[in-house]
Amino acid sequence: MAAAVVASAVLTLLLPDDLRLGPRWALPLAEGLLLVALISGDPGRISRRSTVLRSVAVALVVVLVGSAIWSTIQLIDDLIHGGHETNSANALLLAGGSVWSSTVLAFSLLYFELDSGGPAARAHHMPPTPALAFPQQLSPELNAPHWRPHYIDYLYLGFTNSTALSPTDVMPLVPWAKSVMTLQSVLSLMILGLVVARAVNVLA
Repeated sequence: MAAAVVASAVLTLLLPDDLRLGPRWALPLAEGLLLVALISGDPGRISRRSTVLRSVAVALVVVLVGSAIWSTIQLIDDLIHGGHETNSANALLLAGGSVWSSTVLAFSLLYFELDSGGPAARAHHMPPTPALAFPQQLSPELNAPHWRPHYIDYLYLGFTNSTALSPTDVMPLVPWAKSVMTLQSVLSLMILGLVVARAVNVLA
């Protein structure tokens, strides 16, 4: 999780100024401070159940998702009205790739934080009906004793939902999960479709 937050901060720094929410340093600084607070409050493993830590984690995810949505909207606006990076295929693909990757990381962290009460709650007890059902939960023959989803499982979910634009092996079972996955698919569809179309047009 920490590596994903750091990667998201680096991607924010690489974005053009008009695709970034606030000054270049603002979001990475906010993300870094929230991450340090989380790690210092529960070093090593994310298993300490605390209202304060939970609030900090949710705040971090909100910042990441809000930044990804803002960058997507700005990128689409630039594509429609003609921004600085839209006249160069290389610059456009770099900006689009950064925004798309930020979206994958942000939504993977959102799933990681919201599913089954968050990572600390999952470390202590898995509910019989999770919000997101993994193959190990749907198929008894695959279910290892005491299996718990880890961040890599949610990163894979975020990646496949942004590429397939639909559930693959992880099924959303509750309204918030279906809504969030729908939003991520719509954002990814707009990024991939418009960026690739514009890049091909520029190259032609």
